[in-house]
Amino acid sequence: MKRGRGSLGALLVLSLLGWGSAARAEGLVADLTSHLIAITTGFTGASVVLFGATDGPGDVIVAVRGPEREMTVRRKSRVAGIWVNTQQVTFANLPSFYAVAASRPMTDILSPAAAGFYRLGIANLKLAASTPAPSVVVDAFRTALERTQQEAGLFVERTGKVDFLGERLFRTTITFPSNVPTGTYLVEIFLVRDKDIVSGQTTPLVVSKVGVDAAVFEFSTRQPGFYGAIAVLTAVVAGWLASLPFRGG
Repeated sequence: MKRGRGSLGALLVLSLLGWGSAARAEGLVADLTSHLIAITTGFTGASVVLFGATDGPGDVIVAVRGPEREMTVRRKSRVAGIWVNTQQVTFANLPSFYAVAASRPMTDILSPAAAGFYRLGIANLKLAASTPAPSVVVDAFRTALERTQQEAGLFVERTGKVDFLGERLFRTTITFPSNVPTGTYLVEIFLVRDKDIVSGQTTPLVVSKVGVDAAVFEFSTRQPGFYGAIAVLTAVVAGWLASLPFRGG
């Protein structure tokens, strides 16, 4: 057992040394322990480890972006004693998931101009409204949307969560909640020096349903009418079966 651990440790060291050599040519190199998050029945969340090396001292920022989607935020007001939707704003370029981690606070290592250009940090996502509305209204709805996404665990900022092992080797753990949307994600890794980004790399990550859940999801997408009819029929039959023990003999 000890020999196995020693062999694994030696292999890891050799791999990291190899990465260090590549980093000297590229600025930085990085990869994930897995490029697939498989969602099955009972999925409670998952995490993958990103590891890499730089060609010298510097800070590292990691950003994870899910597929963009359209999302409408609604404001409810009480009208004649009834709560109804009185105003809404639609955002067309919303990342379904966004997480960013850095080796140090981004305000300390990156200029505001660079953070805005690369859309790093929740405040720099530049969520554009497709619904015509005054800027003050759009800003209020954007703030509410960002807060809602953070509470759902879909927008995450983790300062100081990129750990360095020495000056060149680094790692971070990317955590996904149980409600993570499916699709192809982009994991962006940036090397920062003198408050500017000097090198970067992007690697894909796929979040996908597998097994029976995937088959049901695909059927519901391709045949929504049939799926809805089957769901209603199933509910009716289940209700009828549940009522049998309470019927009189």
